[in-house]
Amino acid sequence: MQTAALTANTFSITVAEHGYAIAVSELLLNASFDDVMATASRLLGRNMATYLDEGARNTLLTATSRLFGYNKYALEPPATPMSPYDQGTAAANRAGLDGTFNFTTALVKDAVETLATKNVPRLGDSYVAFVHPHQSRRLRDDPQWIEMSKYAQPGMFSLGEIGKIDDVVFIETTQVRKLTTGTPTADNPDLATDVPAGKSVYQSIFVGDNAFGHAISLPVELRDGGILDFGREHALAWYSIFGWGLITDQSVIVAETN
Repeated sequence: MQTAALTANTFSITVAEHGYAIAVSELLLNASFDDVMATASRLLGRNMATYLDEGARNTLLTATSRLFGYNKYALEPPATPMSPYDQGTAAANRAGLDGTFNFTTALVKDAVETLATKNVPRLGDSYVAFVHPHQSRRLRDDPQWIEMSKYAQPGMFSLGEIGKIDDVVFIETTQVRKLTTGTPTADNPDLATDVPAGKSVYQSIFVGDNAFGHAISLPVELRDGGILDFGREHALAWYSIFGWGLITDQSVIVAETN
């Protein structure tokens, strides 16, 4: 028996202030037929959830591994592929996504092969993929698709989970980035110069264990703005101090399809 040295690495994640605020007048609170502050609280909660989703997505999109969609469905009815085993071919790059390269089971298997080859641990017993509803629509047509209601253990699923194929469970979300043609700017980062003109590219994400970190210095809080303008203005905000960081680059694959 040999005794080996145990080593560990630390990852630095920078935290910052995050939040969003709204303000209403005393007149609105007293004249409205609705409970304005209750409605504002719900809307701020939705804003916070969307903001967190986008932060996690943007962090994962910095990963370097890329896969591209297959054109199995380029032949639409009445034309059909010659064989159900014909998976078509994958695009070589983003510029090749001309509108006929979609999210198919072949792409899922490529992602599983890539992650497994890199010895990326699963999250529990599966990898996880975040897909846009436009992408999952194609998967639902595939005979290999298993709806979550048909799992061997019904009820064992995550919020937003819609089904699985092989060793991948799928979570459907509209927070998957949709790229269109153009030059990206700070105000509109959802543009890319290499997207074919008039086409859209969706960036789904496959993840394994220990992919990224969420450092929290102050958990999310709902705060009021105190007394403003002699009590004539009422402000409400969600506020938190946190940061995101990519930990294991090889645990993330970005799959781009039409």
